[in-house]
Amino acid sequence: MILSCALIVLLVGIDQLIKYWAVHTLQPLGSIPFLRIGDTEIMNLTYLENKGAAFSSFSGMRWFLIGVTVLMMVVCVIAMVKYRNRSKMIPICAALILAGGIGNLIDRLFRGGSVVDYLDVRLFSFAVFNFADCCVVVGVILFAIYLFFFDGKKKSAKQKEETA
Repeated sequence: MILSCALIVLLVGIDQLIKYWAVHTLQPLGSIPFLRIGDTEIMNLTYLENKGAAFSSFSGMRWFLIGVTVLMMVVCVIAMVKYRNRSKMIPICAALILAGGIGNLIDRLFRGGSVVDYLDVRLFSFAVFNFADCCVVVGVILFAIYLFFFDGKKKSAKQKEETA
C-alpha cells in the first residue's frame, strides 16, 4: 500500500510539473514539433485546454465530470484496499488510474474546469491528451490484461484443486 501511495504521489507530481511547463512555456508558443521522422510529423506538443472528457465529450459539464472522476477514484481505492493481497498488479493498476484521475481532477478544480492537454499525435488524426490520461489508459489496459489472462487462470486452477 505504501508503494502504491508513493507511486500516486510521484505520478501526480510528474503530471502537474509537465502541465505547469505547458501553461508557462508551451501556451505562448501554441505548438512545437516533438517527434519527427524526416518530414513526417509523429507528435507535436500542442497546448490545449479541454473542458470535456476524452475527445471533448461532455464538454462544459464540469461538475458531472468531477463527480464521475471522484466516483471512479473511490472504486479504485476500494479495489486497491480490498484486493491488495490478491495480486500486486491490482494496486499498481489502481494507483495508475488514481494518479491520472487526481491529476485531471486538480485541473478541473483549479483551472476553471479545463484540463491542460499537450500531447498531439500527428501521424494520424487523434485527440490531444496529457500524462494523466496516459496513466489512466495504461492502468485500465493492465487491469484488463490481468483480469482476462491472469486472474482467470488463477480461478480455474483453484477450481481444479477443489474438484480434485
